[in-house]
This record gives sequence, C-alpha cells and structure tokens, in this order.
Amino acid sequence: MGEKDFSDRTLAADAALSFVPLPVFERVRHMPGDPLARAAVLADLCRLNTLYMIMRAGSGHIGSSFSSTDIITWLWTETLTATNSRAAGSDVYFSSKGHDAPALYALLIALGKLDFDLLHKLRQIDGLPGHPDVSTPFIATNTGSLGMGISKAYGMARANRFAGRTGRIVVMTGDGELQEGQIWESLQPVANERLAEITVVVDHNKLQSDSAVAAVSDLGPIEDKFRAFGWEVRRGDGHDFAAIRDAFAHFATVTDRPQVFIADTIKGKGVSFMEGLACGDQTYHFHAGAPSLENYLAATGELLSRVNTRLEALGQPPVELDRGPLPVRTSPKAPEKLVLAYGDELLAMARTRPEIVVMDADLLSDCGIEAFREALPERFIECGIAEQHMVSAAGGLALGGMIPVVHSFACFLSTRANEHIYNNATERRKIIYTATLAGAVPGGPGHSHQSVRDISAIGAVPGLVAFEPCSEREARLAIRWALEANDASTYLRFVNVPLDLPYRVPDDYTLEVGRGVALREGADVAIVGYGPVLLTGAWQAADLLAADGIKATVIDLPWLNRIDDAWVRDVLGAFPLVVTLDNHYLEFGQGVMVAAAMARAGVHADVAQVGLTDIPACGANADVLAHHGLDGPSIARTVLGRVRQPATPK
Repeated sequence: MGEKDFSDRTLAADAALSFVPLPVFERVRHMPGDPLARAAVLADLCRLNTLYMIMRAGSGHIGSSFSSTDIITWLWTETLTATNSRAAGSDVYFSSKGHDAPALYALLIALGKLDFDLLHKLRQIDGLPGHPDVSTPFIATNTGSLGMGISKAYGMARANRFAGRTGRIVVMTGDGELQEGQIWESLQPVANERLAEITVVVDHNKLQSDSAVAAVSDLGPIEDKFRAFGWEVRRGDGHDFAAIRDAFAHFATVTDRPQVFIADTIKGKGVSFMEGLACGDQTYHFHAGAPSLENYLAATGELLSRVNTRLEALGQPPVELDRGPLPVRTSPKAPEKLVLAYGDELLAMARTRPEIVVMDADLLSDCGIEAFREALPERFIECGIAEQHMVSAAGGLALGGMIPVVHSFACFLSTRANEHIYNNATERRKIIYTATLAGAVPGGPGHSHQSVRDISAIGAVPGLVAFEPCSEREARLAIRWALEANDASTYLRFVNVPLDLPYRVPDDYTLEVGRGVALREGADVAIVGYGPVLLTGAWQAADLLAADGIKATVIDLPWLNRIDDAWVRDVLGAFPLVVTLDNHYLEFGQGVMVAAAMARAGVHADVAQVGLTDIPACGANADVLAHHGLDGPSIARTVLGRVRQPATPK
C-alpha cells in the first residue's frame, strides 16, 4: 500500500464530502453592499461545490475550473442579461475550452438555473456531462474539442443578424487552446465583419495539461496578435473583480469591432497548493482527475475559512456545509498498463534505432512516453495542442528519412488531422500513429473525448494498418511489428482504462495480419473482439453463458481494418453463431469488415453485431458499457437471444 493510499484510508474513517446548500447561495446573492465583495464570496462558494462535484465524480478538471471561476461569476451575476434564454436580446455565454464545465455547472446551480440535485450527478448518465452539451439547460453549444468556440460565436452572431436579434456573445477560451489553428482562422472574419457583439475571454493561466504554455509553444506578444487581426484588446487580472468589471464596461462602448479580454489568471486559483506550479517540480498536478482525500479536505478547509473570514468582515453569519458520503470505488488489483508497456518497448527500440522520432500533442503522460522524453529528449518533439501541424510535420520528417511516431488522443488524432494522415499516405512513407483514450470509456469526459468513429475515419487510408492491443504483451508485439515488420504506416489504438484482465494471449502467439487468436475455447458461439474492454466483457459473457450450458470461444482479433478471408473461413466457419463486438459505432467498425469477409469466404453462420448505435453516453464506465450493450451481462443476453430465437420456417 502506498503512502497516499494509507493516508486516504485513515482519513476516510471519519471524513465526508461537503457542499454548500442552496439557501446559502440565496442568502449571499441578496447580501446588501459592495457587489465586488459579494462576487468574491460567491465565487469561493462555487469553488467549494466544484471541488465537491469533481471529488464525487472521481474525475474532472479542477485547475481550469478554478482559474475561470471569478470571471464567470461576475459575468453571470453582474454583466450578462437573460443569459442563453434564446429570447430576443438575450446574451449568450459558453466555454470553448470545455474543461471548466464543473465551475459553470456549480455557478448555474448556485443561481438556481440548474436543479440542485444535479450537484451530485457530475459525469453520470442521468446527470451533467463531463464537457458542456446542449442537452443541459443554459448550455449554448457543445464543446470539449478545442478551437471551435470563436467560429461557433461567429455563426451565432450571423444567425442573430439574419433574424434581427440582438445580444452579446461571450466565449471563454484557454491559452493552451490558442495553439489550435482554427482559433486564428476565426479571428479575421469576425473582425472583418465588425461583429462587435462578440467578446472573447482568454483564460490566460499560462499552463496547459501539465506544463507551462511557454514551454510547449510560447504565445509571444498575445495582445499585439489580437490587435493585428483587428480586435479591441484589454488585459487585466482575471481574479480582480474591479478589473473584470472595468474591462466589460469598456467593451460595452465598443461598437465597431469584436473584443478580447486577456485575463491573467492562476490555474487552481483559490487553493494555495493547487495554484500554478505550487509543487515546485514544473508539472501541474491538478489538471484532471479527483484529488486525494487528504488534498480534498485541506482544500475545502482553506476555502471555507476564507469565505467565513470575508463574511465576518461584511457582518454576515458564517457558512455551514452540508455533508455527503464518500463515494465507494473499487480499483483493479493488478491492472495491465498497455500504454506504459508500449512506451517502454518503443524506448527500448529507439535506443538502437536513431531514425525514430517521437511527437506529442500535449498528452505526454496519457500516451506512455514520459520515459522516452527523459531518456532521449533530442528525439522528442512536443507539438502542443496542434494536431494538424504535428501530423504534417511527421510527414516532413518521414520524407527526410526519419520514422516519426505520433501521439494524441484517438478522438483528435484520427479526425482533426485526418486529411493530413491521408496526405502522408499518398507520399508512401512510414509513420506510426499512436492513438490513446480510444472507445466509449472512460465515459466521464463525454462524447467529445469518446473516440468511437476512428476505425471508420482511418480504416480506408491507403497502406494504413489499424491495430488495437488487448494486453501489455500484445502492445509490445504491436509496436515491434509496426517498426520492424510493417513497411507501411500503422495506427495503434489504445484504451486507457485500467483493468484486471481475465485472459492472457498464448505463450506462442505471434502477429499474423488479419488473423485472430482464441483466448478460450467453446463450440457453440464465437465472440470476436479486440482490446481489453471488449475482451474482458466477452470473457465475462462466456462465464455467464457457461452457466446456461452454452460454450463460447472468445477470439482476440486486433486487426481493425485487415481481415484474412482464409482465417475467417477456417476458424469462424466452424461456428453456428458469430458475435462481433465493436468499441465503436456499428457503422464501418470491425464487425462490418468481419461480416463482409464471412460473405466473401462463403461462411453462412448467423452473425450478431454489438456496438454503439448512438452518440456515446457520458457516465461511469460500467454504466456506459451497460448502456451500449458492451458489458458482460449485455453480451451474454445478446448471445442467448440469438441462440434461443425460434427457427425461421423454410
């Protein structure tokens, strides 16, 4: 047991989660006196509930939420009118960066715009999604994939003008987000068309995922850049309510150009040890995920103390928090860490292969390449939040004789840079694309981060072979195959959810393109899948089916867009029923390719396809998999339904 685990378990005996009840917000909102002082108290109360929501959910973005809290508190309480009501003349606010959704939710709940019970349902299927979604009241647009916000505001402004509506549109962006090329594409048309109803706030907290923006891709003279595009610019302290007030009062007088407020903020503002690089190791530790219980209790205590000190100075009674139980979570006992195994194998090969260059899009720790950067920094390129630049740069490296290994989340790498991947393929050079966080889980971030269309997005790229490992060993085999055996390019798809795997690939297993391997044997049905999430579900389903006397073979078929017809004929042709599983939309997933191969090979087995048929749900992993029919019990029910259905009369 680690030191942190012991500390948390000791504290948990008496600890509970704490939140600010609605009557407290109502009292504070109606306090007489200085609105600046009132806003400061309200913002910290929202920070308390933001922290509660993230702790209860087990994930979320504290740092980005806290850096924007003061700004949105002032906007929603003192500046904007009839916000997001869709009525004529109403103002619209939304966050383009999306990570600060918990802060916005906490504020909307505090203002009575969202039901208070939603405070307890962050990242639950029937609650609040991890990133903003229009299914939630007062959320104006879906966000989460960075760089889209100003373009959305442009479209909203044009729609308002077509319809004869008025109203201000305020967009929150992040400073790391400014690395996305679409941001700079959108600035010129907004200025050219003099859309003065648009105001952009840059939450300039100077940190992105876990390191400084300047260390990744320095923004340079940001004020000059916006001015050069024709924008009215103000810069000020994003935690100084007077500065926020004055900036927006000035913008209200500007009628001939869009405006931008560059808000100098602090990531994690409000809790001393969460603010900026407070830990002293040049890494930000509170970007994503829930804090330890010890840190949660310390942060809650610090915020509550400051709130009550301010209330006392205003002659107001102190705040008492309501308490809720600590969430109960079960952690895997010995999870396989596929991404780390992949990164370890990649580094081992790179030590003797000087042509290998690793590229990253601000997702170092999520892609298993931290050790590579430390060991071979001269062959590591951090590209920041700029996937299209990264992939085209990889094409240039490949043309220069290098082998670039490109890293990002699957949801961004396969789609945002899709035409760049295709362009690289037309040059017939070897590039490896490593896409992590693939599939429907983790379900907490929501659909912007649930990559369930990447197989279809990259499956037809000429010469590109797509592969998803199911274990640490297969992950090591995959990167070795991509570098040593495949003369063309490879797309490696990884799930990041830690799981205790009930299976192992055979000791004599080797990779053969388009061919799978049986992980367990049974004569009644073949369940075909890939990756740890699907194959764990398939194994659990096989256990449940065995209790009903149905014996299932579970097959690992890691090749996502290459299916060997002879293998299909010889292996799948032996089963009366074949069930294909897709951690992906059914349309153009692996299951479609398996069915097509069966048709080509003359295999006439009954085929059942399981996969997503709608936008993926946001929620706890188990709930999301059950919702989409991809957990063990759901797969077992699918099999039973096909086995027990009446025979079709001939």
